[in-house]
Amino acid sequence: MRGLIDRKGEQFAYLQGSMLYTLDGEPTGRLEGEFVVDLAGNKIWRVVGDAVYSLDGMESVGFFGSEKMEG
Repeated sequence: MRGLIDRKGEQFAYLQGSMLYTLDGEPTGRLEGEFVVDLAGNKIWRVVGDAVYSLDGMESVGFFGSEKMEG
């Protein structure tokens, strides 16, 4: 599980496998290749390494934190 951290350093979602969830545990999207897509399959963000950007690459959304062990 990896947290999705915004530019202010606050976690607002998490990635488990390829699924993206809100902090309340609701599925909100998934990681597909170099993109985060919503549940309908529409691209919403571009992923470069651990960094997450707007689709045009002009605005930073945040980054994925390091892998956390569950349990």
